[in-house]
Amino acid sequence: MSSQGGFGQSKEFLDLIKSIGEARSKAEEDRIVLREIDTLKARLSSPNITKFKLKEYLMRLIYVEMLGHDASFGYIHAVKMTHDESLLLKRTGYLAVTLFLNEDHDLIILIVNTIQKDLRSDNYLVVCAALNAVCRLINEETIPAVLPQVVELLGHQKEAVRKKAVMALHRFYQRAPGSVSHLISNFRKRLCDNDPGVMAATLCPLFDLITIDVNSFKDLVVSFVNILKQVAERRLPKSYDYHQMPAPFIQIKLLKILSLLGNGDKKSSEQMYTILGDIMRKCDSASNIGNAVLYECICCVCSIHPNPKLLESAADTISKFLKGDSHNLKYLGIDALGLLIRISPEIAEQHQLAVIDCLEDPDDTLKRKTFDLLYKMTKSSNVEVIVDRMIDYMISINDHHYKTEIASRCVELAEQFAPSNQWFIQTMNKVFEHAGDLVNTKVAHNLMRLIAEGFGEDDNTADSQLRSSAVESYLRIIGEPKLPSTFLQVICWVLGEYGTADGKYSASYITGKLCDAAEAHSTDDTVKAYAVTALMKIYSFEIAAGRKVDMLPECQSLVEELLASHSTDLQQRAYELQAIICLDAHAVENIMPMDANCEDIEIDKNLSFLDAYVQESLEKGAQPYIPEDERSGLSNISNFRSQDHESSIHALRFEAYELPKFPVPPKAPSILSSSVELVPVPEPSYVADVHQPATSALTVSNSGSSELKLRLDGVQKKWGRPAFSSTTPSTSSGDTFESNNGTTRHESISSTKSKVHDVSYDSRKLQPEISTEKQKLAASLFGGASKSDRKQSYTGQKVSKTNSHGADKSNLAKVASSSDNAAVIPTSQPPPDLLDLGEPSVTSSAPSVDPFKQLEGLLDPTQDTTKLSSGGVGVPNAPDIMSLYADMSLSGQSTTVANPPPNAIKTHLAKQPSKGPNVQEFLEKDALVRQVGVTPSGQNPNLFKDLLG
Repeated sequence: MSSQGGFGQSKEFLDLIKSIGEARSKAEEDRIVLREIDTLKARLSSPNITKFKLKEYLMRLIYVEMLGHDASFGYIHAVKMTHDESLLLKRTGYLAVTLFLNEDHDLIILIVNTIQKDLRSDNYLVVCAALNAVCRLINEETIPAVLPQVVELLGHQKEAVRKKAVMALHRFYQRAPGSVSHLISNFRKRLCDNDPGVMAATLCPLFDLITIDVNSFKDLVVSFVNILKQVAERRLPKSYDYHQMPAPFIQIKLLKILSLLGNGDKKSSEQMYTILGDIMRKCDSASNIGNAVLYECICCVCSIHPNPKLLESAADTISKFLKGDSHNLKYLGIDALGLLIRISPEIAEQHQLAVIDCLEDPDDTLKRKTFDLLYKMTKSSNVEVIVDRMIDYMISINDHHYKTEIASRCVELAEQFAPSNQWFIQTMNKVFEHAGDLVNTKVAHNLMRLIAEGFGEDDNTADSQLRSSAVESYLRIIGEPKLPSTFLQVICWVLGEYGTADGKYSASYITGKLCDAAEAHSTDDTVKAYAVTALMKIYSFEIAAGRKVDMLPECQSLVEELLASHSTDLQQRAYELQAIICLDAHAVENIMPMDANCEDIEIDKNLSFLDAYVQESLEKGAQPYIPEDERSGLSNISNFRSQDHESSIHALRFEAYELPKFPVPPKAPSILSSSVELVPVPEPSYVADVHQPATSALTVSNSGSSELKLRLDGVQKKWGRPAFSSTTPSTSSGDTFESNNGTTRHESISSTKSKVHDVSYDSRKLQPEISTEKQKLAASLFGGASKSDRKQSYTGQKVSKTNSHGADKSNLAKVASSSDNAAVIPTSQPPPDLLDLGEPSVTSSAPSVDPFKQLEGLLDPTQDTTKLSSGGVGVPNAPDIMSLYADMSLSGQSTTVANPPPNAIKTHLAKQPSKGPNVQEFLEKDALVRQVGVTPSGQNPNLFKDLLG
C-alpha cells in the first residue's frame, strides 16, 4: 500500500476491484482471486499488522467470499474484530461475521458474549450493529441468551433500535415460534408506535401471525384500515415516498394483511371497501410502483367478500394492463384476470381477444402465463379455439416438460367440452401424434376408458358413433410411419374392441392392419402384446357370432413368431390365442364377451363357490383349515420359539439366543426319592428296545426345588443321520454277562451318571402353552391322534405318540430299575401321566425291584426270583411282570411297581385288549438277547433289530 486511493482505501485494494471488473472470462477472474488469496494469507499471518490494515484485509476477504472462493482462513480475524472498542472496527467485524458465518458455525459461540455486552451498550450504533448480528447469527439454541435484552430494547428511546428489536423478534419467531409465543402482545403495541419505521417493521411479523390464525386478529381490521388511509393521504414523512408514491411498500403489506382478514368475512370486508376504492381511483399508473399497488388492490378485491363496484374497477384496471406496451404490465393483467374470473367469469369474457393477442407475443413467459389463463377460461363455446391454439404452441416448443403439461390439458379440455365426436377424435389424434411418448400413460388410459364408457348418457347411438369415428380415424393413421408407442397401444385396443362392432369393416381387414402394425414395430413388445390381444378379441367375437375364422398367413406367421419369443408375456398371449380359436362358440362367448370392458368385476374374497367342495372334503376326513395367525404359534411344527419369531415376518434376526429356561415346580407335599424316576416317552426310531442303566431323565431332588432336566441318552436325533450316544459302563455289584465272542460287558443296575449328547436346538427351548386345536393340527401333521386329556406338553422336547411297544418296554425298564434289590411299596394313587411334568405327588418311596432278575426267573423256573440280592426284603409272591409290561404298553403311562395278588394281575391282563404284538413274545426275546450278550446300546443296532424280528 504505497499510496492511498479514494475513500480512504489503498491503491492495491482499488486495483483489485478494477481488475475484477475488467476480467474478460471466469478463468481470468479466478486467477486474480486466487492470487489475492495467496497475498491475504501472507499478510494476515504477519504478527505486526495494524487494526486499520486488518480492516482493509477483511474487506478484501469479503470480495473473495462473494466471488465464490473459500476465505475461511480469515474468519477468526473477523470474530476478533467484533471485540474491538472502536465503533468503525466493531461494525466492520460484525459485517464480515454476518457475511462469513451461518447460524450453525462453530465460531458462533465466540461472539455470543460480545453480542450480549454490545446490546447493553450506551451507543445506539453499537446496539444496532449487535441487533443486525442477532438477526443473522443467533440460532434456536442461543435465543434464550439474548431474548430478554432484545425485549427490553423494544422500549429504547431511539426508533432505529426499536425497529431492529422488532426485526430480531420476528427472526426469533421464524426460527423458533415457541420462544416468542408469549410476546405477541408486544407486536400489537409496536403497531401504534409513533415512528412509521417501527410500525412498518411490525407489519411483517403480524402478517405471519395472521396467516396462521386469522380469527385472533379480527379486532385489528379497523387499525389496519386507518393506517392505510393515513398512508394513502400522504400523512407520512416525505422520506417514505418512492417515485412520488406515498410509502408504497407499506401499502402493499397492508393490502396483503387486509386480504387475509376479509376473506370470507362480509363484516370485515365492508370496512375495507372505501379505502380500496380510493386507492384504485387515486393511484398513479404511470410508474411501475403504482402499478404494483394497483395489482395488490386487485388481489385484495378478489380475496375479500365481492363488491360489484370494486370488481368493475378491477376489470378496468386489468384492461389497462392488457393494453399496455410493457410485457410486465401484460403479465400482471393476465395474472390478475386469472384471479378475477374465479369470482366473476362474465367480466373476463370481454378480455378474451386481448388474451388471445398475448399468445402472439414473442415473450415465452407471457405465453405460458396466458395459456394458464386460457385453461381457466375454457367453455364449450371457446374450447375449439383455445385447444387449437394450445396444440399449435405445443408443436412449436421443445420443452418436453411443458409439452407434456400442455398435452394433458388439451386432453382434459377435450374430454370436458368436446362439441362433437369427430372433433374429439381428431384432437386426440393430434395430441398423440405430435406429443409422442411424452404424453402420460394415464392420458392414454383415460382416452380408452372414455371411448369405452361413452359420454355417460343413455344414448347408445352417440356412443356407437364415437367408437365408429375412432375406428375410421385409426385405420387411416395406423399405416403412418413413426407413430408413438402410446398412440399405437390406443389404436390396437380400439380396433380390437370396436373394429368389427358396426359391421363396416371385415375381420380379415382389421387383423391385417394389426399384423402390419406389429411387424412395423417389431422391437416394441408392448405394441405387439396389444396387437395380439386385439387379434384374440376379433377372432373371439367372430367365433361367438357363429362365423368361420380364417386366419391370414401374416397373422399365422406372427403367432408362430411369438410362440418362440423370449418374452413370456408374448408367449402366453400367443398360446391363449391358439387355444381360443379351437373352442366352440358358447365357451368363447363366456371367455371374451362382447363390449364387456366396462363391466364391474366382483371379487369373492371368501371363495364361497368352494363351500360345497370344502364341506364334502371335511366329511371325508380332511383336516379343517386353520388361519395363518393361529398356526403361526404352533411349536410342534416350528423350530423357532414363538415368543421370538413371528411367522409372518421373514427377516434376519441378530439378537443373541437366550439361555434355556426350565419351569421350577413348587415344593411337593411328599418328597420323591432320588431312586424313583419320571421318564419321558421317547420317539422310537427302531423296533429294537434300548436298555440303559436306569438313571434319572427327569429327576426331582430331595429338596423339592431343583430344576427338571431331561435326559436324552440313547435317543435318536430327529434330523440328520441316525446315531446313538454311547455311555461308559461302570462296574458295580450288578450282574456280569458274557457274549459269544468272549467279551465281558458290565451293566450297572444301581446308578450311572448320564451324559447328554446331540441335543437339538428346539429341544432346549421353552414354548408357550399350546391350545387344543393346535395340538390336533400338530398330531395330524405328524401322523398321530392327539390326546385331549393331556395336561401339559413338555415344550423343550418334541413328544409323539408311538405306535410300537418297544419304547414302552424301555420306559418300564427305566422306571422299575433304580436299585439292585429294592422293592416298591404299592400305593392307592392312580398312575401318573408321563407327559404331566407338573408337581409330583408321591407319598412314600421304597427300594425298587430289579426287572431283569424277575425276567430271568420268569423264563427259568429253577431260579429263585423271590430272593433279592440286597436289602433283605423277601417277597413271597412275585408280581407277574408281563402284566406290568402289558399295562405300560397299552396305557402309555408310568406307574410304580406294586405287589398285587397273581390272580388280580391275571384278571387285569385278561381284560386288556389284544392290540399290537404279543407282549410275552417281546419279553422272551429280551431275555434271549440278554443271555447271548447283545445289548441295544451297542454299535450294531441292526443286529438287535434282526433278533427281535
